[in-house]
Amino acid sequence: MKYRVLLTDHAVRDLEELDAYLLAKEGLHGADHVLDEIGSALLKLEDLPERGPHPPELAALGIREYREVFVKPYRIIYRVQNEHVYIYLIADGRRDMQDLLSRRLLSA
Repeated sequence: MKYRVLLTDHAVRDLEELDAYLLAKEGLHGADHVLDEIGSALLKLEDLPERGPHPPELAALGIREYREVFVKPYRIIYRVQNEHVYIYLIADGRRDMQDLLSRRLLSA
């Protein structure tokens, strides 16, 4: 069964900000490469959405409905519901993820 991968408004904004940052820092080739890798990871979720582990910051709080995949150093946080995969966050894993996840997921 194929799942439908959907990006939340926050995830779309994450990609736009990442694209702008990478264009400025690494140029068009570097930005395209990273965004292609992220796109490939998102496409793989259509077939195997349960493959990602639970984010440790959330699992430590007993929250296990979210999962993540990596495109180093970026983390893609998502949730599987019925036949949909909702992408909530695409962020550099070197950031303060505890704070970011709390603000993005737990305050919603």
